[in-house]
Amino acid sequence: MNGFNIGDLHVDLPIIQGGMGVCISLSGLASAVANQGGIGVISAVGIGMTEPNYRKNFRQSNKIALQKQIRRAKSLSTGIIGVNIMMAVSDFDDLFEIAVQEKIDLIILGAGLFLKLPENVTFDMIDQAGTKIVPKVSSAKAARLIFDYWLSHYGRTPDAVVVEGPLAGGHLGFKASELTNPNFSIEKLIIDTVAEISKFEQLTGKEIPVIAGGGIYTGAEMYNIMQLGAKAVKMGSRFVTTHECDASIDFKNMYINATENDTLIIQSPVGLPGRVIRSAFVDEIMAGSTKPITCPWKCLKTCDFKKVPYCIAEALFNAAQGNLDQGFAFSGAKGPLATKIISVEETINAIKSEYELAENSK
Repeated sequence: MNGFNIGDLHVDLPIIQGGMGVCISLSGLASAVANQGGIGVISAVGIGMTEPNYRKNFRQSNKIALQKQIRRAKSLSTGIIGVNIMMAVSDFDDLFEIAVQEKIDLIILGAGLFLKLPENVTFDMIDQAGTKIVPKVSSAKAARLIFDYWLSHYGRTPDAVVVEGPLAGGHLGFKASELTNPNFSIEKLIIDTVAEISKFEQLTGKEIPVIAGGGIYTGAEMYNIMQLGAKAVKMGSRFVTTHECDASIDFKNMYINATENDTLIIQSPVGLPGRVIRSAFVDEIMAGSTKPITCPWKCLKTCDFKKVPYCIAEALFNAAQGNLDQGFAFSGAKGPLATKIISVEETINAIKSEYELAENSK
């Protein structure tokens, strides 16, 4: 299992820990993964809910919390730390600017096509910080659109790209009908995206790694997808059931106690399908139950809080804190494969062993 490069940033272990919100992957998990040679990722979505007065000033709380978590992760690790920021959040520009100011190693950008920088951020600032820009896409077409735009408008491209398939946890960039369609499998998406990105590698004369995510849980799956051209993988669910994961023990036990039939697709209030672990709360909302909403601030650009049946940010935060009666857990399709809670080091050693076994069996 070889390392890889994102520009001048060398990564010893080709594993990026997925940024999981709300408050699932913070500095604890991110620093632990970074200490093992991978890339640890803090999820910025709803991060301010960790601050005591977030309801009074949600926007400021997000900025304070993100700065705190980045600084704490860096104090706990000399490895590579990233931030995952959803373009759909209302304070996207603020969070992006904070991440660059804190000289984060890389920013992963999902929930939209990342074409333009926030107003208060320049490429000079990004370059001086040493921050790598990594958009997350769900198709080769989306990758081509972003890279074409960047090359024609800025004379440069993003530093890498994450391709996330339909078996991922959380909000999915696919229609419900596409989730089980072989044409949208992560294997097909990687083959197509690697072919597209190779054209930009030729045009720029630099290597642009394609990273595979969504449904990759074992080292064997990691080995197989890397044979198709992925330079690294992004794993989220595998790291939930670790001691260092920032979620509550009750949240982690939802994964341990779930069976393979317990992940299902719901229609999120934000208008996207989402993969979750079944629970009493999930059964209630799927049956049409509504939960009263008092919105302190419109955290998602597209959310109409007066019409949605419940607040997804509150539901996810409640679950992360162990209040499972008032929330639910996002999970990848293979999250229920977990059988016990172990350390990040043990998890990565297991992935390495699975990878080597697959490699040696060929």
